[in-house]
Order: sequence, then structure tokens, then C-alpha cells
Amino acid sequence: MRFSRGQHVSNGATAAALCVLLVCAACNRAHKTTIAVIPKASADIFWQSVHAGAVKSGWDNKVDIVWDGPPNETDIAGEMQIMETMINRQVDAIAVAPSDRSAFKIVVDRAAAARIPVVIYDSGIDSERYVTFVATDNYAGGELGADRVGKILGGKGKIVMIKTTPGGASTTAREDGFRHELHAKFPAIQILDERFGMASIAQSLTVTENMLTAHADLNGIFCSNESGTEGAAQALKERGSKVKLVGFDSSPVLLDELQAGWIDSVVIQDPFKMGETAVDEAVKAVHQEKTPKQIFLPPRLVNAENLNNSDVHAQLYPDLAKYLGSPGS
Repeated sequence: MRFSRGQHVSNGATAAALCVLLVCAACNRAHKTTIAVIPKASADIFWQSVHAGAVKSGWDNKVDIVWDGPPNETDIAGEMQIMETMINRQVDAIAVAPSDRSAFKIVVDRAAAARIPVVIYDSGIDSERYVTFVATDNYAGGELGADRVGKILGGKGKIVMIKTTPGGASTTAREDGFRHELHAKFPAIQILDERFGMASIAQSLTVTENMLTAHADLNGIFCSNESGTEGAAQALKERGSKVKLVGFDSSPVLLDELQAGWIDSVVIQDPFKMGETAVDEAVKAVHQEKTPKQIFLPPRLVNAENLNNSDVHAQLYPDLAKYLGSPGS
């Protein structure tokens, strides 16, 4: 059969177009949505639980999770550099827990300019260019801590606060909630001193020792994060002190000290749910689905009375090995 020149050109163009379509289809099949999840730190059990929740959401939504964070919460520049790397990598979305609310405005705005949806979790930020904010109701958590201190001290006494780091939105909200609730409901309880533990167990230990020495008539301590609570508990234990300690967050060490009586109670979050929700919302943003501007997760007070309740136990002990693998695996 003979074809005209026009027929040859037409058939060739059709074949070329078909090849392009097949290549594009293959590219679409090969692309898998990638969500970067950036914590403030990577070592604490809190952040490991966030990681596990993020992985669960990744499995459920069939997306890849890239987890990367600095070694500690004071490495603001390191965390910002990780976010810059994820922007340059052109991931589909980023979920980040900003370690400083003002410093992170620059990188969050840059991600938004690159059309990368950003979910903020754990701590707030001085920017509106994010799709969703997922966090514990930290102010309410501080109020829970104040109510517990007021109860165990009988509404009167002298206490100190071990704060976390300057500029951390989540811990600042806890400290504000604690302070305001205490002043409103328990005016006979005096806050003698407030110092930063700088998200360090060792520094929190030293700060606690110094305040115990400076205030021999101290009745109570409130700490606004895990490392501060652990450092304070260690100081009380070493001195055999009867000062009452109310802290924030949970870890195997903190729960052991709670059972031993060195810690009266801790206000806990649900970091697993936080990580899961942050990734869920990031996936929605990638698909251009509507997302709420903020999602608050309720805090919970845990003490010796409810420690072994089934719902508390499930929140305290998520199956990290299931999602993150066993150590060394």
C-alpha cells in the first residue's frame, strides 16, 4: 500500500504524540508524594512518637515520609538549614515544628513562595503562610499544671518555674497558662523565681539545685518540658527533697520517677497523634483539599491515680517499634 507524504507525516506525528503520552503516564506512575517532617530535635521520646505517628499517616495515605531534625532544640540554625534543604529538594509538602517562632518566618515564607504547602505543628510561628497549625492546647496544659500545684499545696506556698527556651511558642504558652491560672485561682501561692533549663537535662538539674539552695522554704516546682522535668526530678532525688514537682511530657524515665514519688504528676501530650495529624493535613494540602487553619489536641494530667488506666497507657506507650523498627534493625 502506498501512502502520500501527508499521510506519512500525520502517522509520524501521531506516533510521536503517543510516545509522549506514554512517557508522561510512566512519569506520573513513578512519582510518589513526598512529605518532609522536621522536628525540633530527634533524640527525645516525644519526637520519636511524633515520627511514629507521621510514619503511620504515610502508610495510610501511601506517601513517602522524609524525617530529619537537629540533635537538640537549641540548634535553631541547624533546623532552618534542614528546611532550606527540603525546599531545594522540592518535596511536595513540609510539616515543621519551628524551634523559634520569629526566626522561622523566613523559611516558611520561602516555602510558600516555592508553592510548597507547609503544616506547622507543636509550636506556632510569626507568619500566616501555612495551611494548618497542629498542636497541643499548650495554654490549657499550663492551666492543668497550675490546678494540680494548687491542689497538692493546699492553695498556699512558694514555688519556682523551670522554663524551657526563650522564643519557643509551645513552651511559652504553657508557662503563660500556668502563671495566669495560678495567680487567678491560687493568689496565696508565690512564684519566687523563673529560670530557663535550655531544653537540657544537665542544665535543668543545675538550675534546680541552685534554686533549692537559694530558697530553703520552697514547696513546689513546675517544669514546662521533658528535659526540665527530668533534670528537676534528678535534683530532688539526689537531695532526698520533699518539694512537689509537676512537669510536662512523658518518657520512661519520667514515668519511673512518677511511680517512685519524685514527680507528683506530668501534663502529657499526644505526640503520636500530632505527627499523624500533621501528615494527614499535609497530604490534604497537596491534593488541594480544604484544611482547618488550626487543630488543637487536648492535654491530659497523669499522676499515680490514673497512670495505669487503659486510655492513659495507650497514649503513653505508642508502638514505636511497629512504625520505626527495633533498635539496630
